[in-house]
Amino acid sequence: MSEGAAPKEHRTVSRVTGILECVARRGGARMQELADVLGAPKSSVFGLVKGLVSTGYLVETDGVYRLGPALGSLLPRPAQDLAGAALPALEALRDRFGETAMLGTAVGDSLVYATAAESRQLIRYSAPLRTRRPLFPPSAGKVLLAHRAQAWRESYVRALIHDPDACRAALVELAEVRAAGVAFNRGETLPDVTAAARPVLVGGQLRGVIAVAGPTSRTAKRLPEIADALVGAASAVAARLGTMRP
Repeated sequence: MSEGAAPKEHRTVSRVTGILECVARRGGARMQELADVLGAPKSSVFGLVKGLVSTGYLVETDGVYRLGPALGSLLPRPAQDLAGAALPALEALRDRFGETAMLGTAVGDSLVYATAAESRQLIRYSAPLRTRRPLFPPSAGKVLLAHRAQAWRESYVRALIHDPDACRAALVELAEVRAAGVAFNRGETLPDVTAAARPVLVGGQLRGVIAVAGPTSRTAKRLPEIADALVGAASAVAARLGTMRP
């Protein structure tokens, strides 16, 4: 594999990360639950879990495994600060538009929503937090993908989209996202959900993505207004991050 190509999945690595992510989402899990989630034999999962316990990435109490201290000790402060810096802007967007506002980050070759200010409306988009999602077609994922190196981006899209015409269209769209600084998702992930997203840039470096999503019946007609509001929101988050010491 060339350095510029999108990375390929490795089964053992995927199982280890799957264990950690399952425990994080559930706040704890038993061995059988982990085996069920991974779709792997319990005997295979056992060795991985015990290895994670021995290195401090998991702790075990009465048969329940939870995240251990090693994981937190490795997180850089910027990763810890990002969600806190974004939350006031997300809440302001939620209150203005009545829709869910989210902070997205890149985790490997996936999009993960780190935090959100969820809409208070009965019918709303509910962001799946701390769950891996593809970088395309979610609007936040498009922004993250558009800021990757061109060779990586092209490799990722070609592996994901096998129709040549659709692949070319996606690459053109991503180039436009990079140039315009905004991405849209008009029912591409879910037929009745529309979203817009913009990057959070600090010193020219992508730190995350802010997005607003809601039912198409309410959101589509306000999409230009939402896209404009995201400019100020992303700038506010970047300014807060810029004042925090590394």
